[in-house]
Amino acid sequence: MSCCGSSDVYNITITQGDTLSRVLTWTNNAKVPHNLTGYTARMQVRETVTSQDFLLELTTENSRIALGGALGTITLSVASNITAQLLPGQYVYDLELVSGGGQKTTLVGGNFKVKAQVTR
Repeated sequence: MSCCGSSDVYNITITQGDTLSRVLTWTNNAKVPHNLTGYTARMQVRETVTSQDFLLELTTENSRIALGGALGTITLSVASNITAQLLPGQYVYDLELVSGGGQKTTLVGGNFKVKAQVTR
């Protein structure tokens, strides 16, 4: 998925117990990737926008987000044993990038839907 960094809406649906793996590419309007060298990223999933606590956090620090430097890729990864702990429901999330100079950009956000696992 390519996005332009203007808080695009990108809804995510996963099934409990599945491995979450998504690759996004941050591009400009001309579809040229942003160089993410020196950036960090974080994403939080919450019940609602106003919820104090998050249900799931992905960061470059906890290795659930990997940035692809000059390729502009953002890889989201969560192991199946972690997603198995999420209750089925509809949640919200957003993904924030921080440049080496401290500039914050909320890249995408939207609904984060967890479907109940049937096959166990």
